[in-house]
Amino acid sequence: MNEIRSYRDLIAWQKAMALAKRVYGATGLFPKEEMYGLTQQSSAT
Repeated sequence: MNEIRSYRDLIAWQKAMALAKRVYGATGLFPKEEMYGLTQQSSAT
C-alpha cells in the first residue's frame, strides 16, 4: 500500500480533478452568452 503524503495522492482527489477537467472542456464549447449560466444556478440555493 502506498503512503499518502498529500491530498493529491488520494484516488478520490485524482478522479475529481479528471472530472473537473472534462466539465471545463465540455463547457468551453458552450456559447459565450451561456458563460455565467452555471454559476448563477449554483448560487440559487
